[in-house]
Amino acid sequence: MIYADCAATTPVSDTVLRAMIPFLTDSYGNPSSIYGAGRAASRAVEDARERIAAVLGCRPDELIFTSCGSESDNHALTGILPHTDRKKIVTDSIEHHAVLNTCSHLEKNGYILTVVPPDGDGIVSIQGIGSATDSDTAIVSVMAVNNETGTIQPIREIADIAHKNGALFHTDAVQAVPHMRIDLSYIDLMSISGHKFHAPKGIGLLYAKKGTKLDSFIFGGPQERGLRAGTQNVAGIVGMATALEETVKDMEQRESILLDERNYILSRLFNDIPDICLNGSAQKRIAGNINISIPGCETETMLLMLDNKGICASGGSACASGALGGSHVLQAMGKDERTVSSSLRLSFLEPVGRDKCDELCDAVIWAAQTIRRLRSGK
Repeated sequence: MIYADCAATTPVSDTVLRAMIPFLTDSYGNPSSIYGAGRAASRAVEDARERIAAVLGCRPDELIFTSCGSESDNHALTGILPHTDRKKIVTDSIEHHAVLNTCSHLEKNGYILTVVPPDGDGIVSIQGIGSATDSDTAIVSVMAVNNETGTIQPIREIADIAHKNGALFHTDAVQAVPHMRIDLSYIDLMSISGHKFHAPKGIGLLYAKKGTKLDSFIFGGPQERGLRAGTQNVAGIVGMATALEETVKDMEQRESILLDERNYILSRLFNDIPDICLNGSAQKRIAGNINISIPGCETETMLLMLDNKGICASGGSACASGALGGSHVLQAMGKDERTVSSSLRLSFLEPVGRDKCDELCDAVIWAAQTIRRLRSGK
């Protein structure tokens, strides 16, 4: 099998699994309990918080453990609003639905929402954000890296616009953290999801800069400084800390190899498949993302044929799988229906090697040629 869907999820690494196992077996205490087993679990949670803070370059008390990136997005957007009289929210049309649907919910409840489109390369317009943001804007939310096209967004410049207008800036960094280092000095709120970088599913993180006023998201006990009630996922938290440390180690070297592999795959596909196109900027994108369209080759058919060859790929966001109308990201970029309906995303976190790159390319080329031949009746 060749796994080419790391933007959807990643396997738990051996190192992470070994770090988690004690907290699923012997050290299973509730971190809120006062006896020894509970105190040991609590120490593990706080140790993980400190380790993650060291990697991200922030204070441990600026980190809130959540269940996933979607919860982190929801908490960031809804949590700040009770602490301001401002009524405007600014975001863009290629955000993950965890942001877009939260913003739509807030709009139905009286907030004023402005959604800024990207350009044809999938880059959010700085000018558009600037025009939409004013003294009544409470928060600007723009993702660091798009989950479908891998495009890197100009979040520093957008954060500057938000701050000049007295607004907070939030970024969904779920796809960014595994591939690039992020400077938190200009970010107020940031969302992370562990399963994108070899931690288990069900553990996420919200960074909230010291001094950012935030309401509770889940009500109950006093966990996470009273901001997120519920028994902490000790094993998941320990696993995420270990995975993050593992991911940032030699990150630049890994990304360099991924870039070479991406360029090799694209050169082969573009050489052998007529009318293929790349979706998103060729330069401003993470190394591990390839998003292409092969007109005439519907996404679902391509994915099933690749699956038969042992290739795991996707047509875009796993969270939007099965949604009618195709990718909202490609539509927002102005792509026509043929391009949207034939999109294919190949995403990697670890290099796969030249042999597997060739095997992948052979499978995609075979599938495209087969579908087109069958459609033409030849």
